This record gives sequence, C-alpha cells and structure tokens, in this order.
Amino acid sequence: MIPSRALVHRVRRHVKAGVDGALGWLAVGMLRTIRATNRKHMADFAGSFMRTLGPRLKEHKLGRANLAAAFPEKSPTEIETILRGVWDNLGRVAAEFAHIDRLQMFDPDPQEIGDIVYSSEVDKRFRQLRCDGKPALVFAAHLANWELPALIAAKYRLDTTVLYRQPNIAAVSDAIIQIRKGSMGTLVPTSLDAPFKLLRVLEAGGHVAMIVDQHYVNGVDVTFFGRRCKANPFLARLARHVDCPIYGTRIIRLPDRHRFRVDLTEAIEAPRDADGKIDIEGTMQAITSVVEGWVREYPEQWLWVHRRWR
Repeated sequence: MIPSRALVHRVRRHVKAGVDGALGWLAVGMLRTIRATNRKHMADFAGSFMRTLGPRLKEHKLGRANLAAAFPEKSPTEIETILRGVWDNLGRVAAEFAHIDRLQMFDPDPQEIGDIVYSSEVDKRFRQLRCDGKPALVFAAHLANWELPALIAAKYRLDTTVLYRQPNIAAVSDAIIQIRKGSMGTLVPTSLDAPFKLLRVLEAGGHVAMIVDQHYVNGVDVTFFGRRCKANPFLARLARHVDCPIYGTRIIRLPDRHRFRVDLTEAIEAPRDADGKIDIEGTMQAITSVVEGWVREYPEQWLWVHRRWR
C-alpha cells in the first residue's frame, strides 16, 4: 500500500523536529561550553582553526574571486593574505558571541582600557543622537564583530530597536535571545509585520538599526566596488516615510585582535527626488558607498565569502 501524502508529511515533520531538536541541543551546549572558557583564549583558538579550515572550504574560492574583482591591483599573495584574515575574523566572531554581553565599554574611557573604545567625536555624536529627541535610522555592515553595534547602543542608553534574522532552529534562537536579552536593546526578527513595528518605533521618536550589506533578491540596483548588486531598500523606505536622519556605525577590530573601536558617522546626506522626498535608490547607493569605504580600509574584516554579487 502506498502511504498517503498526509502520512508522509507527518513523518517528515516529526523527523525534521527531531533533527532540529538535536541540533538545537548541540548548539546550546556549545554556547554554554564556550561561555565557560576564557574569551581571548577561545577566540585565538577559533581564529587559528578557521585560518586552517577556511581555505579548504568552497567559500574560499568565492572569496578569492570577489576580492580579485574588487581589487584588481592586488597580487594573488595579497588576496590570500586578506582571505586568511577574513577566516581568522570569522572564527573570532563565533567564539566571541557567547561572551558578547560581557565585553566592557567604559564611560568615559580616556585611557582606552575597555574592550570597546571610541573617540571623543564619536562619544559626542552618540550622546547627541540619544538626547535630541528625534527618530533616526542607523545602518551597519558585516565588519569585524557585527553583533557589537547593538550592544554599544544599549551601553549608551540609546533607545534602539534592532532588526535581525532569527535562526530557523527554535532552541538556537532561544539561546541567542537569552544571551542578547537586556544588553542589545529591543530585538525585532525579520517577518511580515516587522516593517509596521519599526515604523511605529520611528513615529514615536525612537531609533531603528539594521545591517545593509547583504544581497536582496527584490532589492534596488547599487554599485559596490564597481559592480552592480542588489540592496535591500527597507531602510531608505523607512527614512522616506518618516523623513528622519540616517547614520552609519561600524566596528573595527584593533591590532591585538581582542579589542574593538566603534565609529559613528555624521548624518548621511540622503538624495531627494523632484518632490523633495528621500530618493530610495539614491539613498541606498549613498549608504553602499559608505560601506565600500569602510571595507576598503579594513578588507580583511569584511565577509568576502558570501555572494554579495549575483
């Protein structure tokens, strides 16, 4: 007898639930184990491990092609050196995640002794953003440890709602939320109702932050390192609706590999159309150009091993 479709569907659903449960249990156990270790030692180990493993993965070839197209003036040796730095950074990000709420940022920090440091100009911009009573949008990119901008906003007591992609496995998602809870502002997962939630935050005078440097199938065309790619226009659409300022924030991994510097730009000058409203495609190009400048300065700290150009 041929099993019914409903029976097959139920079996597949139960199998998937069992697999997800097992993977979630392993992931949660790994996070707890890493959290019990010394952050710096684990980050050094993870960085070294990924420098060895990364070149054996198929993504290494993709990263090499991306870098060669973006930096045609660089030699193959220089490209490989950058890629080793990319893998090292990825390993460190993974190890640091379990400790992220423990990173120290002092206010003020004139001697730069914290895990996260900043200049007096950046300090002034953050305080102005917090105290001006106006809504604002903040964009970031996959540079250094890209989880940190949300942590920094919380430490500055900057009321921020962060859009993030929720892991598919419920147990992993719960573990991540538990680590982030209370140290990264309000978290809103990507969903059909996310735009309405974020719009309400802005209309109430709050701040909304998101990462903007990934491929988006239904995005607008922008140029990044001289090549056309798709950018998610969501941030620009929110800015057009509320007509609020846009800022960029980035994290830089310092030479000791364990500490970071945070930067915050001045408000980005958003292009406007003939009616004076924020132009969506032009604004996303302006944002993408800022991100390109960041990546050119620290290419080994960006995520070259994903398919930004398609």
